[in-house]
Amino acid sequence: MNKNTSFRISLIGALAIISLVPGWAQKPSEKPNIVLILADDMGFSDLGSFGSEIRTPHLDKLAQEGLRITQFYNSGRCCPSRAALLTGLYPHQAGVGDMVQDKGTPAYQGYLSKNSATIAQLLKTGGYNTIVSGKWHVGLVPSAWAVNRGFDQSFTMQNNGSSYFNSEPLYNDGRTVTFQLNGREIQRYDTSRYLTQAITDFAIESIDHIKDQQNPFFLYLAYNAPHWPIQALPEDIARYKGQYLQGWDALREARYRKLVSLGIIQKEWKLSPRYEKAKAWNALSVAEKEQWDTRMAIYAAMIDRMDQCIGQVLAKLKAIGRDRNTLVIFVSDNGGSSDTVREWSYVTPKTGEPGSVHSIDSYDPPWGNASNTPFKLFKKNTHEGGIASPFIAWFPGRIKANALSTQVSHITDITPTILELAGVHYPATFGNEKLTPLAGSSLTSLFQNPQATHVKTIFWEHEGSRAVRKGDWKLVAEINQPWELYDLKNDRSENDNLAARFPQKVKELESEYLEWAAKVGVVDWNTIK
Repeated sequence: MNKNTSFRISLIGALAIISLVPGWAQKPSEKPNIVLILADDMGFSDLGSFGSEIRTPHLDKLAQEGLRITQFYNSGRCCPSRAALLTGLYPHQAGVGDMVQDKGTPAYQGYLSKNSATIAQLLKTGGYNTIVSGKWHVGLVPSAWAVNRGFDQSFTMQNNGSSYFNSEPLYNDGRTVTFQLNGREIQRYDTSRYLTQAITDFAIESIDHIKDQQNPFFLYLAYNAPHWPIQALPEDIARYKGQYLQGWDALREARYRKLVSLGIIQKEWKLSPRYEKAKAWNALSVAEKEQWDTRMAIYAAMIDRMDQCIGQVLAKLKAIGRDRNTLVIFVSDNGGSSDTVREWSYVTPKTGEPGSVHSIDSYDPPWGNASNTPFKLFKKNTHEGGIASPFIAWFPGRIKANALSTQVSHITDITPTILELAGVHYPATFGNEKLTPLAGSSLTSLFQNPQATHVKTIFWEHEGSRAVRKGDWKLVAEINQPWELYDLKNDRSENDNLAARFPQKVKELESEYLEWAAKVGVVDWNTIK
């Protein structure tokens, strides 16, 4: 492809070869359409409906008219969470216990296993049209590509990150940024076309180009925002510039108070201490404060633009008369990030205008700590800051409006939820392969009865960070560190380690964790790095 050819021309040209059926059926299938939206590296408190000051009116409207689960968990990092989301299995069971590099064991092979099936593959058996647009990152081998995993139409970024304006390498160690359009590798050369918008445009245009429009559709909308590099459109950055000169301490306090007032967290859960390596805001110089303000303004702008684009998708649903029979689910793949990319030797240094294509930067741990209010630690960790996700589900007439649920839930629960609503049975085998039984369970009972709760046990392991939550008890440890024990009913911020007071509970939960770890193929991270 000529480097001067814009991505938009490439996209339209590819879509033009798809057979069209004009018009929409007057009587669409009674099966619901499903839109599953995933944000990347967005913290627990980064939406207005989850405590933020960032402008997210479209997602907030979905929350007001739908269900928020306040104790929903992801798998702690992009690849594992995506694998769990797509398959309903723990990441290790799906072959993606870590990232997309093969670590030599089935649980860490770095691509979707043959004993897993994606939501799209299963929904195809129920007559669904399937679309994916955005970050894929569950395997670089052909068997794991979206085009071979049940998606009729696909625009995917295969890797972990990209410039938001082109496909130029972020790394200087040989890694490339790869995009695929319906299984064919493409490049994005048009620097005027912001990635979040490109992902949105493909999704909307693909809805128009569905071959069989009498049947329902499944759209997996996997945004890369707000993953680094922090880059945003100038008009969006301008909306937030100067708003963060109050600093991260004041921001965490403000978000904490709003979270309590919204009923998302309990006032008994104290705000965790400021991240230990972050300076007190007032200890910074004026120039430093302005630099940090700009970083957070860019990050906020990325979330703002993502919400604007989600609004465009919702407007499309309404325009074609499918909004009343569509389930929309929104989650984040992990907590706010502590990445400090300017310090990484393998990242290409770019120090141009902050937020532009000429800058590669991250918003760093102090702001990541604010994103994860009221929790501590970050993406990659299995403390609450790394694994707690905002969850919103919207389905007019099927989900009670402005509902809050405290049911402990996990990203593996999304596949069984969608399958139940679609009337699709999870099979014992798919193709010629035996499927691993689902790890998650359906959340549909919460749609009309959000106050219902039951005891659930969830497990985590990522690069040696590990945890188990059973009921209100959580056992957690970072790599090569001793177990910590928390009573999350009274202390979800994990401020009061009770391991020394309840050694028997530690042993009990550790035993359950070790049994699970052996079952799914967890390996000591010190031996496989």
